[in-house]
Amino acid sequence: MRFSCKSVLLAVLIGSMPPSAAMAQQIWELGGLRNPESVEPDLPAGIIYVSEIAGGLRDKDGQGFISKVSPDGTMLQAGWVSGLNAPKGLGRVGSTLYVADIDELVAIDIETGKIVHRYPAPGAVFLNDVSTARDGRIFVSDTATDTIWLLENETFSPWLKSEMLAAPNGIAVDVDRLLVAGIGRLPKDGDPGAPAHLVEISFADKLPHALGNGAPVGFLDGLAIVGDGTYLATDYAKGPLYRIYENGAVDTLMTFGPGAADLAYDFASKVTYVPLSNEGKLVAVQLQ
Repeated sequence: MRFSCKSVLLAVLIGSMPPSAAMAQQIWELGGLRNPESVEPDLPAGIIYVSEIAGGLRDKDGQGFISKVSPDGTMLQAGWVSGLNAPKGLGRVGSTLYVADIDELVAIDIETGKIVHRYPAPGAVFLNDVSTARDGRIFVSDTATDTIWLLENETFSPWLKSEMLAAPNGIAVDVDRLLVAGIGRLPKDGDPGAPAHLVEISFADKLPHALGNGAPVGFLDGLAIVGDGTYLATDYAKGPLYRIYENGAVDTLMTFGPGAADLAYDFASKVTYVPLSNEGKLVAVQLQ
């Protein structure tokens, strides 16, 4: 999405405000979930789809499933679709729900709740987030191999591989570009890790560039477009919910525990839905 000089200037000014200027409030939470990783709202239908890993993040154990939750935080149907392994990112095109599942993209018919197709991703290790374009293209991140995959015309293949993606996790199609949130190198055994930032990839040239100043933001997981020149991202390792501006400035809106995962944002209500994987919860946050 491209912005006028006025909108870019506004984003710069807003981005210079202190974090207290950006407000958010949790309005509900739903517990009892089994390692929820991603959400895909269909609010006109009164449904929020939630992927639940249940087992290990990389285990092909058949324990994963998709559940249905209402927009007010009520469980509608636990285990609506079962037989998955470690389902993560979700995306929807028409009446088909797509889910990233380790090394394949799984297509589910929403009307029947049946798996209708599995698209293998040879060489993929950790398929993670899913983002759909208006023309039906489906992009999927593989965090472990710095690769973005693309499903187009029923062909699922690598679209871009680059170390600049810094372990791509959350992705979001934004008109003429793809935005990528890298998780970086996670902290481990005394190693503080290496936080990442947002990257933009123009569909015209497929060249990745840092968004704004490229300063490290965090260990980014979920990514959503707000629509006013700002973006929401979660930090899986530390727990914050960030608002990131086009110039690279960052506000911390809320802080959860580690495991804040693949969020989704509703433009009409200004509500974002955040899975808290480690706590087995889904929370709804109202932005002010």
